[in-house]
Amino acid sequence: MELARATNRSVRLRNRSALLSRLFLDGPLTRQDLMRSTGLSQPAISNVVSDLIGEGLVVEAGAAESDGGRPSMMLRVAPRFAFVIGVDVGETLIRVELFDFAMTLLARAGYPLDPARTEPATVAGHVLAGIDAVTTQARVSPADVLGVGIGVSGVVEQGAEAVVHAQALGWDRVPLERLIRSGTDLPLHIDNGANTLGQAEMWFGAGRGARHAVFALVGSGVGAALVTNGASYRGASSSAGEWGHTTLVYGGRTCRCGARGCLEAYVGAEAIIDRYREAQGGRAVPGEDEESRIAALVEAAASSPTARRVLDETAGYLGAGVANLINLFNPERVVLGGWVAMALGGLLPEVREAAGRQALRQPYEQASIELCRLGVDAVALGAATLPMARLLATGGLRPVVDNHHK
Repeated sequence: MELARATNRSVRLRNRSALLSRLFLDGPLTRQDLMRSTGLSQPAISNVVSDLIGEGLVVEAGAAESDGGRPSMMLRVAPRFAFVIGVDVGETLIRVELFDFAMTLLARAGYPLDPARTEPATVAGHVLAGIDAVTTQARVSPADVLGVGIGVSGVVEQGAEAVVHAQALGWDRVPLERLIRSGTDLPLHIDNGANTLGQAEMWFGAGRGARHAVFALVGSGVGAALVTNGASYRGASSSAGEWGHTTLVYGGRTCRCGARGCLEAYVGAEAIIDRYREAQGGRAVPGEDEESRIAALVEAAASSPTARRVLDETAGYLGAGVANLINLFNPERVVLGGWVAMALGGLLPEVREAAGRQALRQPYEQASIELCRLGVDAVALGAATLPMARLLATGGLRPVVDNHHK
């Protein structure tokens, strides 16, 4: 009897999860659409939908277009059921964004960082200030926030508490979750920024519909997220995807991680600016920060052969890095994101061409190489999907959180 009850409960939760996920990713949909996309019977769908409507998770969203007969009612997730916060801990800026349940952006806050002094306590303080700022701006009670997702550079070791290893920042076993937890009771979900960018692009952007994809994040640092057969590939301790620290030139330029010849030492923001400065005989690149210096380089390329050469070489290096991904992982799609990739978006044809010269012909012909569709907000948006993914997986049952024991 107990077993039958447990089985019924797990089937019901699985059905709830399937319906909620479809409505979240593809809604609004009718009950007939849900039957087609989930394979569940009409009675099962009616039961689950009436439960979800009763709990306030799902709402009716008007009648579908009808070709005679009784029009079907459209269903969608209830936008104000709960809210999620996404944080992008970049190396020069922390972005904090608040979204409703339909992933509409309601408020945002930004905190510039000095890349030379990325202190963990400073980062945690900015994240906490950002949580307060966006909930206040949007007039949302923290009790209505489902959770906070945080995308960071470096390796995130998951355990009882997430610990961050980021050699380039000088972070070694930084207890980031504990630092942030000391100032909030909200559930925290911490992951690598390339993984959160990949999640956002899989759900809402250039990755939709792909089963095998690589999402490359090119910013101050360089990383990649691997999706194989629809699931993230993380490796033994979640450090898979440190693409920026694969060797491009043996014995080459010194990388911030301490090794020589890493891809990041050629295509990371700091490396591109350094290479431009060297090409100009040591003359400083105009601009106060990495973003404005990269913008100055792109602008100069229209009239300066030196700037043009640096950009062409960057496209070549990036193309070679993409070719390595194609040869190793045989993806259907390689999606380039991050603020540097967006700033250099005009180089995409050259990147594709360079990848074609370096990659094996058969896997290269199967892969498309494109820019991310969600722009510079992709990491924060993807981070906000972390608490959402947990909720969808549990069929809409909110976690019971007791953070006071930590």
